[in-house]
Amino acid sequence: MTQEVLIPKMRRLDKRHREIKIPFINLVLIFCSILFLIATTFVNLNIKHYIIPIDLFTNKALCSDNFIYSFWIVPQIPAVMMICSVLGKRMAVTTVMLYILAGLLFLPIFGLGGGITYLSEFGFGYILGYIPAVVFAGNILHQKYSFPNMIKASILGVLIIHLIGIFYMLIIALFKHADSSFISGWIAAQSGLKVLYDIIISFLAIMIGKYFHEFLKIGRASCRERV
Repeated sequence: MTQEVLIPKMRRLDKRHREIKIPFINLVLIFCSILFLIATTFVNLNIKHYIIPIDLFTNKALCSDNFIYSFWIVPQIPAVMMICSVLGKRMAVTTVMLYILAGLLFLPIFGLGGGITYLSEFGFGYILGYIPAVVFAGNILHQKYSFPNMIKASILGVLIIHLIGIFYMLIIALFKHADSSFISGWIAAQSGLKVLYDIIISFLAIMIGKYFHEFLKIGRASCRERV
């Protein structure tokens, strides 16, 4: 076999070999993103801000602590938005679905554990909301990583998660015969002021994710040029 015939064949084999590497890189990114999601499940951020206490208009004695409102927030929703920004819609949906399946089947990676019985937890709807949130936010970011689009993606993504979470909680509360005080307290605690902070932190996460996305885009383009 002549050299003129061997060289094109070797180039085709080398091209196929390089094409195999791209899905492997995607798998690594998805795996790392799942680990990132799991890690944020067990992170609590203490948010503090100033308020005007009701007791200010009474004769009660007040101290500095009365003017500060403090609560804990789990930054997993911003983490989901960041993954959507970095990986894009398809890979982000795959990441979220694998995370949910892993938690439902065998791994205690949700906030209160895991397993198929987690379907009956009040807060599971928020986790389910990650999937449509990533789809809609991903579609917006796919158009252009502009400032208005990043704001739209963060607002829409967070609202979808919280609305689905509340709706799912109401269904579980109906089956468990929870009283109205529990329901209103749950909504206030999980989807009250936290929605605003989720939007703000998600916007920052999407902005950070934009630079990682561009870095990956440049890396993939350079790989194609080598091929």
